[in-house]
Amino acid sequence: MNILVLSCSPNDPSNCDVLAQEFIKGAKDVCACTVQIIRLIDFELPQFTLGCYDEQCDLPANYMKLKKAILDADGVVIAAPVWNFGVPAHVKNFQDWMGCFCLDTETRSKGQLGGKPFFYIFTGGAPKAAWKGLMRFTTMFIRECIRYFGGTITGMLYEGHCTLGKGKFGLVVDKRPKALATARKQGARFALFTRNYKKTGVLPLKHRTIEWFYKKGQRLISKF
Repeated sequence: MNILVLSCSPNDPSNCDVLAQEFIKGAKDVCACTVQIIRLIDFELPQFTLGCYDEQCDLPANYMKLKKAILDADGVVIAAPVWNFGVPAHVKNFQDWMGCFCLDTETRSKGQLGGKPFFYIFTGGAPKAAWKGLMRFTTMFIRECIRYFGGTITGMLYEGHCTLGKGKFGLVVDKRPKALATARKQGARFALFTRNYKKTGVLPLKHRTIEWFYKKGQRLISKF
């Protein structure tokens, strides 16, 4: 089983990367899996435009490498910081590029990921209460986009108060045993979910129900 981790922070070290490492340990605790870690910032891409959909477009080598990594993975983990009510710009730019292979070529509206499991790790300065009340909605687009592409969102982990002090940012989660343990536990769950889906091709009832309502909503919207 292959798991891809997209590390989306431009900082090294970073809080989301530390949680991702624990997540990986949890996955390896329960399954025999190969893990590939890609720092997205190292795969610079030009700004996406509609011209990138053109069959004659000369696609960048970095795009081709990222495309292959995602298609080869049985499950994908996206670890990103939350800055100013959103993820860093290069994350959104890559997600736009994903539309070139994650959507059908005829209408650019039908997802092609075939239910591939995804998990999100977010870190930010806001407390968890703020995240649950408001902040999680500011990153909804990045999750809904993957669902639109045909992926399955299996879960999400947010760690708040990732600051050294007021207005001072830095590495803090490495000193939070509870946060590390949570990430490891979530990694184990994700690995088991991914292994089961790889083996059976069938999502759990909860996710099948969400998928059914999502597709039904898409069909209704397309009529307007």
